[in-house]
Amino acid sequence: MSTDADRIKRLVEFKKKLETKIENLTTELKDSQAMLETLDTLLLEKGFKRPEIQEEPTRTETPTTETTSETHIEQELDNITPLQTNTGELLAHMHVEEDRLRVVLADDKNFNFNTPPFNQFLLQKILLKMQERDNELARNGQLPPDKILCYNILREGDTIREIQIKNIDPERLKELKSSIRWTLEKMYEKTKTQT
Repeated sequence: MSTDADRIKRLVEFKKKLETKIENLTTELKDSQAMLETLDTLLLEKGFKRPEIQEEPTRTETPTTETTSETHIEQELDNITPLQTNTGELLAHMHVEEDRLRVVLADDKNFNFNTPPFNQFLLQKILLKMQERDNELARNGQLPPDKILCYNILREGDTIREIQIKNIDPERLKELKSSIRWTLEKMYEKTKTQT
């Protein structure tokens, strides 16, 4: 009798492991599909858009090199926002350029891709939902396909180095800034408790 109970217990444990594995693989598949969509959008954009570098020589005024580099540095500084914890610990720098957003994570932090709430909250509930909304608008002809929000997560192994998001508006920028800061702060708190 006890051997049957042991077998059932092992089978239940094995079933739970399989369910967890399927859940993880499903998440990985969704992430891969999102990355593929992002690549498709980028390739489509690169195929139809001229590089912006070619437009610069058409300027009528040529400022001195000093003025140009100073202005460029000032513009860059205006568009960079540090994302910090409530205690002032630097988590990342957020770079905003027109409809693009880059979040470069702090070098001294180890933000692991698998640490909650990165995947469950930021990717699934925020970025994928925004992308799904845009896909729906594009299907209904209310949004050009090249304006669908797309994102890319640059990693070294499981360590996140940069988050790139394209086709954002001011309203989404505000939501993304608070969501990303909150996510990184929660991840940082988890890494602190593990050490």
